[in-house]
Amino acid sequence: MESSSSSASNSQYYPRWKYNVFLSYRGEDTRRNFTSHLYQGLENRGIFTFLDDKRLENGDSIPKELLKAIEESQVALVIFSKNYAPSRWCLNELVKIMEFKEENGQIVIPIFYDVDPSHVRYQSENFAEAFAKHELRYKDDVEGMKKVQGWRNALTAASNLKGYDIRYGEVGSKMKQSKMQHNVRWWGKLE
Repeated sequence: MESSSSSASNSQYYPRWKYNVFLSYRGEDTRRNFTSHLYQGLENRGIFTFLDDKRLENGDSIPKELLKAIEESQVALVIFSKNYAPSRWCLNELVKIMEFKEENGQIVIPIFYDVDPSHVRYQSENFAEAFAKHELRYKDDVEGMKKVQGWRNALTAASNLKGYDIRYGEVGSKMKQSKMQHNVRWWGKLE
């Protein structure tokens, strides 16, 4: 009896992962280039990866399914790109990823695709412009401004994690992508 309750207790701390990797990205920036190549490379290496246009079935509620996929993924790769911050959905998704990291120990790996990591960390350049618009939108809404601050906190926390800086056209970016795919397998001890 004791061992069955012990294993039930352990399952709460060590959930079974449905996906090895969850890809978080801004579709208009990377879906048809970097993200699709990364997804294919991970899948070719036997790493079961959630990509919203590959795993969702017709009729599924996208927000509910995405949140469920985040919770069922051992590793989250967050691909920051130039138009990431204007997307409230991307920012909400990032907040959930960072919350799940804190609550359940999910591995989060940031990828800075053609953006300077410091622009993400400090919300400068393109990220500053996006946040000026978010703050203008929510200026008279206390809850909205709390949400904006949560987005800022999540961006800073995620950009402080060890990740990859991949600049468009950079020599060796394909090699970095291959190395990243290899490291995802080992960092996550993926089965």
